Amino acid sequence: MMNAKVHELLNSQINKEFYSAYLYLDFSNYFKAKGLDGFANWYMIQAQEERDHAMLFYQYLQNENQTVVLEAIPKPDLTFENHMEVLKAGLTHEEYVTSLINDIYAAAYEVKDFRTMQFLDWFVKEQGEEETNANDLITKMELFGSDPRSLYLLNQELAARVYTAPSLIL
Repeated sequence: MMNAKVHELLNSQINKEFYSAYLYLDFSNYFKAKGLDGFANWYMIQAQEERDHAMLFYQYLQNENQTVVLEAIPKPDLTFENHMEVLKAGLTHEEYVTSLINDIYAAAYEVKDFRTMQFLDWFVKEQGEEETNANDLITKMELFGSDPRSLYLLNQELAARVYTAPSLIL
């Protein structure tokens, strides 16, 4: 039987992952409105990844014969003055999600829930990659964002990103 606190945190993470998808869709809308389709594509793919993460948590709980309770997903309410603010908000959000994953892992560790810890190992690695990607995007924007030609090339690079489903097997 799964520990009640671990179950609650895992169930809550489903909602947090769906919120992340909403947030990244909002970021995509921002960049689409600014004519930066590549940036919009990058965040659209981020949103798809977050939806898939939510479904991985959902499936894990179901596989463990645990009840899944879906909650309302809050509307993103951030406003931005410039492109860099969006990118920095993305990094801040990924750091927040990392803290949530760490909290679930710590709760599972405390009760020796090794199966949940093993499930979370993939997410721990994934969050490291997500933070690196967000940092890299900020670095590129700092280097090239003020030059229109370089911004165009960066936008083209981001437009080439394609979605790949997670390789986590439940």
